[in-house]
Amino acid sequence: MRMRVLTPVLGVALLSAVTMAARHEPATAPPQSQQSEIILSISGESGARPRYAVPDFILRTTDAETSDAAKLMGAVLWDDLAFEREFYMVPRDTYKTIPTARSFQEIPFDRWRELGADGLVMGSLEKTGPTTYRVEVRLFDVRSKRSVMAREYSGTTTKPRLYAHTAADEIHQQQRALRGAARTKLTFSSDRDGERVANTVQPRDVKEIYIADYDGANQLRVTVTHKLNIFPTWSPDARSIAYTSFRRDFPDIYISNIYQGTMENPTGGKGQNSLSAWSPDGTRLCFTSTRDGNSELYVMNRDGSNLTRLTSHPGIDTTPTWSPSGTQIAFTSDRSGSPQIYIIDADGLNLRKITAESWCDRPTWSPAPFNEIAYASRTGPGYDIRIFDLATQERRQLTNGEGSNESPTYAPNGRHLAFMSTRTGKKQIFTVGRDGQGGVRQITSVGNNYTPDWSR
Repeated sequence: MRMRVLTPVLGVALLSAVTMAARHEPATAPPQSQQSEIILSISGESGARPRYAVPDFILRTTDAETSDAAKLMGAVLWDDLAFEREFYMVPRDTYKTIPTARSFQEIPFDRWRELGADGLVMGSLEKTGPTTYRVEVRLFDVRSKRSVMAREYSGTTTKPRLYAHTAADEIHQQQRALRGAARTKLTFSSDRDGERVANTVQPRDVKEIYIADYDGANQLRVTVTHKLNIFPTWSPDARSIAYTSFRRDFPDIYISNIYQGTMENPTGGKGQNSLSAWSPDGTRLCFTSTRDGNSELYVMNRDGSNLTRLTSHPGIDTTPTWSPSGTQIAFTSDRSGSPQIYIIDADGLNLRKITAESWCDRPTWSPAPFNEIAYASRTGPGYDIRIFDLATQERRQLTNGEGSNESPTYAPNGRHLAFMSTRTGKKQIFTVGRDGQGGVRQITSVGNNYTPDWSR
C-alpha cells in the first residue's frame, strides 16, 4: 500500500508523498517527520465529544466488487472510530435523509450540520487496475466546510478493510494524539478444526495457533501440526509469535516468524518449557521450565543463549509477564498455598506478593502510561477479570460473573482488554474497555478459543 498525505492549508492541497509497505506485513503509520501537516482539531459543542459521521465511500468506478468494497470501507471505518470512544458516532441508519455526494465538492454540509455532525469523514474509491485500488479519505469540519485531514492510499483490492483501519488510526493520531488499535491483531489458540491428537491415552483435541484483526476479521491459521499448540504471545514488533507446542509430544517453546515463514526452537527440547513472555524490547523471553526439577521461571535471549534462572522454590512458578520498563516480571505462584500473583525484579531480587484472594492466575502487565496488572480471579465456580493498580494498591473488577472470564491481555494503547469467556457457552474471545465501558465485543465464534494475546 502506498500512501500520501494531502495537506490542507486553508483549502489548498499540498502533496507530500510517503511509502508504506503493506504486502503481508502489519501496516504502520509513516514517520511523523515526513509529514508537514497543519493540524486543525474538530471540537464538539460546549466541550462535548465531537460528533462524527461516516457515510459510504464515493464510487469512482461502478463495478459490483468496487461498490461492495466502498460500503465495507465506510462501515469498518465507522466501527474503528467508535471503538476508541473519542468521538460520538452519528448512527449510519440516520444518513438516509442526506443527499448522496458524488464528489468532495458536492457535499451538503448544511444537511450534515442539521443532523448534528461536527466532523464528516468522506472517502472515495477507484479501481485503477484489475487488482488495484486508489482510496482517498478526507476529514471535514462541518461548520467551516474545510478539509482538516486528507489521505490517499493505493494498493491491492484484496485487503479493503486495511484502508479503513489505516484511515481510522490516522484520524485518531491527528485529532486526538492517540495510537488507535485498528491495525493491531490478536493471536489465540483454537480447537475449531475438530481434530484429535493421535496416540494419546486420553482423548485430546488438537489446538492450533490463529491470528485475527483486532475486530475478529481475517482469522488465519498459523500452525499446522495436528498437535497441541497453546499460549501464543506476540513479539513487540508484531512479526513473530512465541508459543508452547507439543509437536514432539512434550511441551517446548517455538517461535513462528509469520511474515518470513520460518520457525525457531530457542529452548531446544531441554526440559519441559511453556508459557513464554517477550521482554518489551523483544530481545529476551521469560518462560516456565522444569529442567532443574521444579517448575521455575527462566530468562533467555531470543536465540536461547544467556539462560538465567529467575526463581527457586518448590512451588509452581508460571505465567510470567514483563513490566513496560523491562525491569520487573509478574507471575503466578502457589508457594503460599493457592495460586497468587507475585512481582520480582528482572534480576531475581525483591520478590513480593500483590494478591491474597481465593485463586489468581494469568497476570498481564498494562502498557504505559497505565500502571496496572490484569488477572483472572476465582469468584465462584468460575473466574472474573480483575485489575490491580500498582500505584494505589486498589483492585477493581472488570467482569461480573457472566460465565468464566480468564486470560486477559491489553491492547497496545492500554485502553482495552481481550479475554476468554464462556458467557455464550463455548470458550470465546471478547474485548472490553479497561474501564468496563464501551460494551463487550465477541471476536471469535467457531470452536473453542483460548488465551488471546494482543499485538503491539
